[in-house]
Amino acid sequence: MALLEIANITKTFGGLKAISDVTFSLEKGRIVSIIGPNGAGKTSFFNTLTGIYKPDSGSITFGGKSLLGLRPDQIAARGIARTFQNIRLFPDMTVIENIMVGMHIHYKQSALAILFRLESFKKEEKAAEQKALRLMKYVGLQTGENELAKNLPYGAQRRLEIARALAADPQLLLLDEPAAGMNPQETEDIIQLFRNIRDKMGITILLIEHDMRVVMNISEDICVMDYGVKIAQGTPAEIRNNTRVIEAYLGRGAVAGQHEEKMQ
Repeated sequence: MALLEIANITKTFGGLKAISDVTFSLEKGRIVSIIGPNGAGKTSFFNTLTGIYKPDSGSITFGGKSLLGLRPDQIAARGIARTFQNIRLFPDMTVIENIMVGMHIHYKQSALAILFRLESFKKEEKAAEQKALRLMKYVGLQTGENELAKNLPYGAQRRLEIARALAADPQLLLLDEPAAGMNPQETEDIIQLFRNIRDKMGITILLIEHDMRVVMNISEDICVMDYGVKIAQGTPAEIRNNTRVIEAYLGRGAVAGQHEEKMQ
């Protein structure tokens, strides 16, 4: 059974179908990319999957259980964490505090214990701090834990957001354009981090990405969307040579040019 199964999902805004009858499945332990031109519906797909949008029709099943009707925090508690296309850190909180926010869904203390800072709460808080420090190191954040998030360079903010998502102990990590704005070395480093997250932490990864170097380098499977419709799915080699995908990205003229080259 697939870890994630999505069947015939549709989401409409007014007269516009942001997602149109999309069916998709994801096996545990895979790294899969979702690609497509701007406006293809990729982020809307993530928002529907994580409970930010409610689908008009279709089903979403994770670990054999339906996610329909659940709030984003309930879906996170089921084991799905995400990052966003536009970084959504708490800028005036420290690095360590931002990471600890990701753990709140697993806190076991009562409001009373937190209010009066009972010993049980102090122990849990200390354990959370230690876990956050380990995640800082794991994602390669080269900064002090008390540095404010807003003072970090762009690439470090991306890593911090990933660390916060990992703090939720997800089974599935959704990454929305994680390599955006990174230089070539940062991109190489982030690719290796994703491999480590899958191979060493056992977390399945589904990412939206425009950088084809990242997509072709790391993906075992690629899903292509265009105008809210899934137009192709396959291995990097299959997608690279898919006429419909080339047409969506480069136009029909590019496809015709390829055919002419093959005939010459």
